[in-house]
Amino acid sequence: MDFNLDENQQMYFDMVTKFVKNEISPFVLEWDKEHLFPWQTIKKAWELGILNLSIPESVKGYEVDVVSTTMIIRELSYGDTGISTSAMCNDLANTVIAQHGTDEQKEMFLKPFATKPILASFCLTEPNAGSDNSAMTTFIQKLDNGNYILNGAKCFITNASYASQFTVFCKVGKPSSQLMACVIVPAPHLLPEDLQGPITTSREIILPTGGKIILGKPEDKLGQRLSNTASVTLEDVIIEPHQIIGDRRRGFQYVIDVLDYARPMVAAIGVGLARRAFDVTVAYTRERKQFGQRICDLPVARNTLVQMWKKLELSELALMRAAVKVQDREEDRGIYASLAKNVGSEAALYCANEGLHLHGGYGFITEYEISKLVRDAHIIDIYEGVREVQDMIIGREIV
Repeated sequence: MDFNLDENQQMYFDMVTKFVKNEISPFVLEWDKEHLFPWQTIKKAWELGILNLSIPESVKGYEVDVVSTTMIIRELSYGDTGISTSAMCNDLANTVIAQHGTDEQKEMFLKPFATKPILASFCLTEPNAGSDNSAMTTFIQKLDNGNYILNGAKCFITNASYASQFTVFCKVGKPSSQLMACVIVPAPHLLPEDLQGPITTSREIILPTGGKIILGKPEDKLGQRLSNTASVTLEDVIIEPHQIIGDRRRGFQYVIDVLDYARPMVAAIGVGLARRAFDVTVAYTRERKQFGQRICDLPVARNTLVQMWKKLELSELALMRAAVKVQDREEDRGIYASLAKNVGSEAALYCANEGLHLHGGYGFITEYEISKLVRDAHIIDIYEGVREVQDMIIGREIV
């Protein structure tokens, strides 16, 4: 594995680093305090070409490899993991179209993201179906005219309040079916300039083809306050055959394919946060003195910094291994994607929590960034499969 960046990767690295330094880091604590959804900043990221990274060259004219994608997400996460989560969610929702859609579906459902700064939502989780996707009850039922009708409710959906398209996984025929489909539900496009301010209440989308989507009030979350999360209720939504991606009986496999792609991205979010926590902690311990010397010179504190650095570097190695496996479509990519997700989230939690500890009482004050990083870190251990689910996948693969 070559760890040197090629010319394109170096360009992306420099671009995203500069973007984070100028457009995110100076404002992130104030935005977090206001629970602001920084859509204008996400729009600027779209203008730079660092959104919608999974859209193929045939649609947008250029392609970004998986290793470069993880690096872009990692560097965005160094600025804020809420912003990188919202950015990554477009790819989470659109990857299944890129992987399993027809050329016509790619043009229809992916082209708008290449031409406008719109957002997408990946609708998988339900109130009673978190880690156990087989327990979902959202379903499509075939109508006499050949179309389908979609009903159900999803929760914890990123970008939901602002989304212009929804990728929905659902059962086929009835809620208890063992078959799962993936359907695409386009909505009227919503752009940053269409709003006077952030969305703070529930809203309804009446679909021109029939049915409606009810979007719940944005969730008030512990962390990652700069990403939007809300419930999505689908009522009598008409689905035409061209809105079904691939084989309507193979949705379970498509979920696995999407999550194999997404888990290195979540790992990248964890690595980005871990590095940010490490850097702000090193900076603080260099300045703060106790017992007549800098905190970083105290043996017990320095040992903690060493442990933080080791976890950070190991998570980076696991991330790169997984990214290469996914990029090369290796058969064992799933186990490495799960490993990277676990190691990345563990590094984020460890570096944030130990970083707060080394800040002492100041770490508990919101004007210090480490307190925000601690809050943000916990969801990385949960979304796209909790650590126990990743261990189940790893255990299944090794035996």
